[in-house]
Amino acid sequence: MLRLSKTTTGTILFGLDLILILAVWPVVLWLSRPDFAALFTLPWDCRDLGYPAFDLLLLFAMGLYQREAILETGRSLTRVPLVVGMAAGLTILLSQAQSRLIVDVAGPGGRDQMMLFGLAVVSFTLCAFLSRLVIDVLLRQHVLRRRLLIVGVGRRAWDLLHMLGREGGSLHDDVALVQHDREEVDPRLLAERSDRIFCPSDFNVAAVAKRLDADLIIVAPDERRGMDLGRLLECKKAGFPVIQYLTFVEREIRRVDLKRMELSWLIYGGGFSFGALDRFLKRGFDLAVSCLVLSLTAPLIAAGMLAIRCEGRGPLLYRQERVTVDGRIFSILKLRTMRVNAEAQGAVWAQERDNRITRVGNFLRRMRIDELPQLANILRGDMSFVGPRPERPMFVKQLAEKIPLYNERHLVKAGLTGWAQINYPYGASVDDARSKLSYDLYYVKNFSILFDFVILLQTLRVVLWPTGVR
Repeated sequence: MLRLSKTTTGTILFGLDLILILAVWPVVLWLSRPDFAALFTLPWDCRDLGYPAFDLLLLFAMGLYQREAILETGRSLTRVPLVVGMAAGLTILLSQAQSRLIVDVAGPGGRDQMMLFGLAVVSFTLCAFLSRLVIDVLLRQHVLRRRLLIVGVGRRAWDLLHMLGREGGSLHDDVALVQHDREEVDPRLLAERSDRIFCPSDFNVAAVAKRLDADLIIVAPDERRGMDLGRLLECKKAGFPVIQYLTFVEREIRRVDLKRMELSWLIYGGGFSFGALDRFLKRGFDLAVSCLVLSLTAPLIAAGMLAIRCEGRGPLLYRQERVTVDGRIFSILKLRTMRVNAEAQGAVWAQERDNRITRVGNFLRRMRIDELPQLANILRGDMSFVGPRPERPMFVKQLAEKIPLYNERHLVKAGLTGWAQINYPYGASVDDARSKLSYDLYYVKNFSILFDFVILLQTLRVVLWPTGVR
């Protein structure tokens, strides 16, 4: 029996892109080169694999496999040509770096390269258009649909339905619920899902799962006492995957549900593992990426400083105390974006349309240029390239008193970018801090170098298409 329990719509879309690109790429090479037979000899030119590899990489980095991009097909289609063009441009830069020669675009090699560039952009754009239109049709016809069976009909089950509808990776879930004897049904579920609530005799969940051909069973009751776990074991023996509510939220929504958090789940589950090799690789990653980004963005930093100086007098940079790993306090570096003496009356949360921010400062914040001096903090070891946002000591103290587990985010170094930063707008309240903590804990719990690389890629999306920045 084919199970779709771990398949998201974005994964299927990526598969379609991959199949179409691999199918069309040999044709593109044949049209752009007279020596097609050379493609089957080694070593290959990096362009032979660079174009499709960078295309898929940039489509992922720019968020075109995310839920919002799939739902808003029109907006995604307008962004596809730009992303495909960027990928092709990166490939040309890589090929020039490989040969260490500047290609003469007027010569035969230059003409071949420009032909390959044009064909790659056109063909990959058409492939991306086609795959997204196919996904849109499949979604409208409810073909890409998971059949989920939730054991529970209380507040937790309602929260899960709400999260699936707003943040779930699969855009069309057919959800049914099973009630056991001692649980009260949430009135909101009665109003909206009364026809999808089952109460089988003797709590025979397996019978309901077989009737619905469920892809996944999620155990999410408000009260587990008195539940016949043997019935859930029957489901597993019958071939139906069974998963706990908190684990499902972590895997599906990719954050930790603080509202329904159980410390036992954190204690007995996996994660929160930081070995010496992990820390060594992360530090090496930080040094390599920071040096690269600093060399590429040095002109932007200089231009930002010049713009600040042209707007008026005052320091170009400012230092401020922030909190990093193990609660250690350090001085963070940023380009100044507020007027001089902006906090003469004391520290406050940054607000939308904050009148303390200068016109130049507003632009620098929107483009994230004001953050670039923090690369020096990374090189010094105060910060990491990827990690939770560094907060001020006074705010950390306030938030730790109001939000359980808040200090657990300091198990790793604060970061220039992070999982919370790319998934949630700038936090300016306790509620925002609580929401961002759900992403920070997910990052800390699931830390890996590969995850850092994924976050770094998706930071490009936030920089090029900024949303929720203050």
